[in-house]
Amino acid sequence: MNLQEEIKKTVIDVPDFPKPGIIFKDITPIFANPELSKALIEHAVSLIKPLEVDVIVGLESRGFPLGFAIALAMNKPFVLIRKRGKLPRPTHQVSYDLEYGSAAMEIQIGDIKPGQRVYIHDDLLATGGTANAAAQLIQLSGGTLVGMGFLMELATLNGRENLTLYQVPLHTFAQL
Repeated sequence: MNLQEEIKKTVIDVPDFPKPGIIFKDITPIFANPELSKALIEHAVSLIKPLEVDVIVGLESRGFPLGFAIALAMNKPFVLIRKRGKLPRPTHQVSYDLEYGSAAMEIQIGDIKPGQRVYIHDDLLATGGTANAAAQLIQLSGGTLVGMGFLMELATLNGRENLTLYQVPLHTFAQL
């Protein structure tokens, strides 16, 4: 079985979460499977390494576990992008729309140094709103976005098309 099939088999659909009509993709069973987790990390590193990144950025919150593991495997710094009000130091902030509402994301000023080559990792590419906000935060920080990666992509929501303006490689492990 290939990596995409393993992910599809492992992720659990939870209907009507966080609100009616949404089918939530529960990725926590992946973390209970060390072999699958290692395979994901190794595959991600093989895709990211040619991009010569300086920093891996993980998006709150489900982009943190794999993003941090990828950063460790590559011996690169890991930076958090979080929801508004969750970071203690001064931040850059960008508001954006979600599939089911709106929100704001923040990055601490100084976590990305001007000119650093940055790769964004998150769990899910849906409409692209969260990734777009993260890319804007990288730009506000003076970093250079060199790629984005997602554990899963909901291709029917056209998120990939909404991110083409960045003209960077966009990696997904499974399309659902």
